[in-house]
Amino acid sequence: MTIAAPPSDGPLEPGPAPTFSVVVAAYQAAGTIGEALESVLTQTVPPHEIVVCDDGSTDDLDAALEPFRERIVVVRQENRGEAAAKNAAACAATGEFVAILDADDVYLPGRLEALGGLAAARPDLDLLTTDAYLEVEGQVVRRVYGDDWTFEVDDQRREIMRRNFVFGHAAVRRGRLLAAGGFDETIRFTTDWECWMRLILGGSRAGAVLEPLARYRVSPTALSADRTRMTAGRLESLRKGLEHPALRPAEREAGRARLAELERELAVMRLRDAVRSGGAEARRLALGLAFGRGVPPETRLKSLAAVLAPGLTGRLLRRRDRRVWLGAGETTVERV
Repeated sequence: MTIAAPPSDGPLEPGPAPTFSVVVAAYQAAGTIGEALESVLTQTVPPHEIVVCDDGSTDDLDAALEPFRERIVVVRQENRGEAAAKNAAACAATGEFVAILDADDVYLPGRLEALGGLAAARPDLDLLTTDAYLEVEGQVVRRVYGDDWTFEVDDQRREIMRRNFVFGHAAVRRGRLLAAGGFDETIRFTTDWECWMRLILGGSRAGAVLEPLARYRVSPTALSADRTRMTAGRLESLRKGLEHPALRPAEREAGRARLAELERELAVMRLRDAVRSGGAEARRLALGLAFGRGVPPETRLKSLAAVLAPGLTGRLLRRRDRRVWLGAGETTVERV
């Protein structure tokens, strides 16, 4: 088992494996949640419990949950979003760690055992994860961690202000999560990142088992509105992270630099969205980028092309949309 974690402050006495409550936020997930729950129930080390939060679903989720009624805890709420559903499930849980599972993904059989082994060997860690396979329509296209996206060990406080290096199916110490206020329910996208910022800046450490022990499924989406909304969510998360009172100067500097990068990326994405749709604001957005401060030369040229030949640029972008999918970590996948 390959482990990535920051060094401990001193000698550590290994302890017993903690208990894990697997929490699943479910909204319109009737078609996928059965396989997700089966993947938890067939773990080599069983969970302490499974808590499902029905976030106001209007599909046939009840029927999908019926075969598991005796083996799961179900809480219900009006539709309030993923962060609120995770918080409700975490509050209802009783395990030492809360292990997150999306309703359309699955754990591989040894995941909880590996997380338990990591927690026992490193009882100083509050945040745990593993590697996973990134899967598009049943096809594995890569592993989540790789040369282009690594798990940070050396300076987790600074790096968490640059990017979310913790794969989303994380297990977090329940007491620390609740003491930190849980997930921010005002953030619709990338709420995990903002929560990990608060935890790590508050003194928590993260560790990972670098073996693929889950299947993270990505629906094929065009490089358009979903990506734009995700980037806007990252900006929202990072702005909140920059308000943390425990930030050190180097960490704040790293966060501000990343904020500027994301603002430029979002401007480019909004321009692309406008060009694709033939929107009237495309010219204004393009000119703003072409003559804006800190814009890379390549982006300036592409922005000028959108001004001079908006029709051609729009056709090229729409053609690329039909050919390319967006995956996790900004991964692009060619359509077959």
